[in-house]
Amino acid sequence: MNDRYDAGYGGDQYELVGYDEYNQPVYRQVPAQGTQQPPQQQPYDPYGQQQQQGYAYDPYATGTQQQTPDYDTGSQPQTPQAYDSRQAPQAGYDPYATGTTTAYDPYGQTATSGQQPRVAEQTAYIPQQGGPAEDTEAPKTPAAGERDYRTEQFAFVEEPTDDSEDVIDWLNFTENRTERREEAKRRARGRMVALVVVLALVVSGGVGYLWYAGKLPGVSSPSSKSGTTTAAGAQNRDVIVVHLHNTAKGGTSSVLLVDNTTLKQGTTVLLPNSLALTDDDGNTTTLAKSVDDDGTSGTVDQLNTVLGTDIEGTWRLDTPYLQNLVDLVGNIDIDTNADVPDPAATKKGAEPLVHKGKDQTLSGKMAVAYATYRASGEAQNAQLERFGQVMQGVLRQLTSDPTAATTTVQTLAQILDPPLTDKDLGTFLAKLADLAKSGDYKTALLPVQNDGTLTAQASAGVVKDILGGTAKSPDEGSAVRVAVQNATGVKDDTEKARVVLLNGGFTFLEAGTASTASAKSKITYSDAADKENATEVAKTLGLPTSTVTKGTVAANADVSVILGTDYKPSSSS
Repeated sequence: MNDRYDAGYGGDQYELVGYDEYNQPVYRQVPAQGTQQPPQQQPYDPYGQQQQQGYAYDPYATGTQQQTPDYDTGSQPQTPQAYDSRQAPQAGYDPYATGTTTAYDPYGQTATSGQQPRVAEQTAYIPQQGGPAEDTEAPKTPAAGERDYRTEQFAFVEEPTDDSEDVIDWLNFTENRTERREEAKRRARGRMVALVVVLALVVSGGVGYLWYAGKLPGVSSPSSKSGTTTAAGAQNRDVIVVHLHNTAKGGTSSVLLVDNTTLKQGTTVLLPNSLALTDDDGNTTTLAKSVDDDGTSGTVDQLNTVLGTDIEGTWRLDTPYLQNLVDLVGNIDIDTNADVPDPAATKKGAEPLVHKGKDQTLSGKMAVAYATYRASGEAQNAQLERFGQVMQGVLRQLTSDPTAATTTVQTLAQILDPPLTDKDLGTFLAKLADLAKSGDYKTALLPVQNDGTLTAQASAGVVKDILGGTAKSPDEGSAVRVAVQNATGVKDDTEKARVVLLNGGFTFLEAGTASTASAKSKITYSDAADKENATEVAKTLGLPTSTVTKGTVAANADVSVILGTDYKPSSSS
């Protein structure tokens, strides 16, 4: 308790007298011998605002101020020291009571240290103030028994709680896992529903196909419940006729391009030049002669009469335009059935222009040579079939886009016969091209007898099924079509019957000559509406009305007549 140390201020010494409540040493000043002076008296200042030793009052302890004596303990104020932010604040006025203060108590009560214990989680409000000038000197080491206070010790930082973050992470994980499970269940249910729907469609489609095809036991197909004629009559068809003119050698070749929009089927119908037609005057002519003499419009009308169809337009295709067309589509590939010599070759035995074989690639020149080639001794139908091959090859190579097909037709720069236009022809060919590429296209030859006539049995497959001849109902006031087959054994009887019928206002259709004579004439009709017309035909020909019965009629006619030996032409014919 008698420890002393020299403070270094004029030889003054301090003596340890004890420890305060915070276990800090308490010293008292012991004057040096021979220099002891009475302590200076300080004027009474109840608010601690009196200036001392030339220093202004600093409420935040930013300056240096002397301590007031402790009247209760009798200790003298300590010698002032230089300010250091790293040292503990000196005793004095502290408005926020953040440090230990031994201040004067005007009421005579013992002054306490002024430092209150800090309550847990208490946040003190410390006003922002300008601190002392930055100390550039080296940091001082606190003296023995002094606390080392630093600026950062007064910053209150709220530390995050690790436990709260762990709880939030666990909740997020649990929520996400639940959502993923629900989403997986929803996807599984969606897949199951889609699978059930697909299986139902497959099963129903298979059953529907088997029902339509009549392959289900005990169930007949819908097509078997209706006749072929009725089904063909309900179909819609677009038809144009194409006449190929050989500008080098002469002659024509004619085909019908048919687009069955109901069945999605395309067909090229080959028309032999020997097909018998009847002109406006009632005279019999052939298809080839009609094209040369009557032109396109007259030929179309005669074809409509004979075939019972409705041709929408005529496309005159001269051989130079066919050559350009094949070159525009980029050549064609067909199976050729003959070696075609080069028309320009001068030497005998020269290399043929077109070779016989499968998948032969033909240019425009080669296609024209093959389409018009007819060998010595061949029938005209052989050449007609080659022309049909070329047309189908062109359609397979032509674009299926209507606009592009129209551009191709316009590029030919040919003049079309009205009412056919470039756009109509391009659109029509594009539809047929689509059918030809998909394999829904075929070529059929119209069966014509040697005399150019059609028989009901031979023409039924083409006229009824392909052209739908029976579907064409005659316009109101139009002439009734009468197909006449001669079974009398006298060839001139056909011409006599033709004259009588034309004079009676009927349209005459020659149905050929029967191979054997028939003893009795027969007049048939298929539609009940034509029963009266059939009766009028019998009266016109001088036959009894008992010969009129309901039965099979030629595909291109309203009434069919078979002239037997009982037919006696009138003298007026």
